Amino acid sequence: MKYIVVVGDGMADCPIPELGNRTPLQVASKPNMDSIAAKGRSGLLKTVPDGLSSGSDVAILSVLGFNPEQFYTGRGALEAATRGIKLEDEDIAFRCNLITEKDGVLADYSAGHITSSDSVPLLEAVKRACEKPGVIEFYSGLDYRHFLILRNAPYALQVECAPPHDFVGTEVAKVLPKAKLPAAEKTAALLREAILKSKDILEAHPVNVARQRKGKNPGNMIWPWGGGKKPSLPSFREKYGLKAAVISAVDLVKGIGIYAGMKVIDVPGATGREDTNYEGKADAALKALEEHDLVFVHVEAPDEAGHVGDYKLKVKTIEDLDRRLLGRIISGLKEPYAIAVLPDHPTPIKIRTHTREPVPFAIKAPSLEPDGVQRFDEDSAKKGGFGVVTQGGIVPLLLAAASKP
Repeated sequence: MKYIVVVGDGMADCPIPELGNRTPLQVASKPNMDSIAAKGRSGLLKTVPDGLSSGSDVAILSVLGFNPEQFYTGRGALEAATRGIKLEDEDIAFRCNLITEKDGVLADYSAGHITSSDSVPLLEAVKRACEKPGVIEFYSGLDYRHFLILRNAPYALQVECAPPHDFVGTEVAKVLPKAKLPAAEKTAALLREAILKSKDILEAHPVNVARQRKGKNPGNMIWPWGGGKKPSLPSFREKYGLKAAVISAVDLVKGIGIYAGMKVIDVPGATGREDTNYEGKADAALKALEEHDLVFVHVEAPDEAGHVGDYKLKVKTIEDLDRRLLGRIISGLKEPYAIAVLPDHPTPIKIRTHTREPVPFAIKAPSLEPDGVQRFDEDSAKKGGFGVVTQGGIVPLLLAAASKP
């Protein structure tokens, strides 16, 4: 038996007036997702425990069956793992976005979805001016997503750092890092200093001058957030007795795979955006199944559409995922298989950020009796045979469904 989990990041949504008060999942043409629902069973899955933030870090851990209340230690360390950044116990890794600041306001959390060819030289300029080895260090990542590491910083997790995608349009001064405890003030001040100094360094950088000349948003400020310590996850094989692989363009998901001992597969042209290589990811999944028991395929594009508030783009990313990736995987499968499809969390167009509502899921397995649900969407899943699942994740459900006689 082979197992496949396909996650469309942020696919779930709320009814949108421009779509006739339907959601993107309800409007999109997605015959393969609907087929899984019609031939299998559906339900709603709670992926974000009460008291934790509704980030993809928490949600993906939950989907994989790793209880985030036990294993979540912060986003930054998970992402940093994909860059080979070594962390000691008291080191804290932050995601470090390149953002656009304009007239004192956080104008764009991704600097116009700046690509690595522009962003890496900008981060290198910040590194030269702000890095203090053994204290504060900078590492390049992908596109607007980079890393800031605080070494031997036991109070760094007591600094409140605002996720930039949640505060677009907010005055920068109101969301600068703040100490939660007096002992963390020195660390908060260090981060604030780096942020404000980066604006002076980057504003007139030749890369940004060229971007503005072309009408593009400049990457004129860094923004650290999502600080985390290195986690201690059991391996996927220890937990489930299965050899697993993960396919994603996103460092966060790859990092979870690294710490869980999963094979991380990089696909050329996988971007984490709507222009990603759907076919390449599908082909990589099929190839990985030759040597692995389970493959976890993650697509970021619907989430990005949600964050920019583009409902037409979100519908398109769902349709592309269904036709170009999911359909291609299903067509290429030769062995008995069990497959699950779901979002990790909602990213509603209206509010452009994550929420914590349970997400729809559907599972198809050889001996799993269908429940009568015909479509894959938020409302249809409420009628599914699995009901509302509040803990455990999709992987245990998938394995249990496949083991039914």
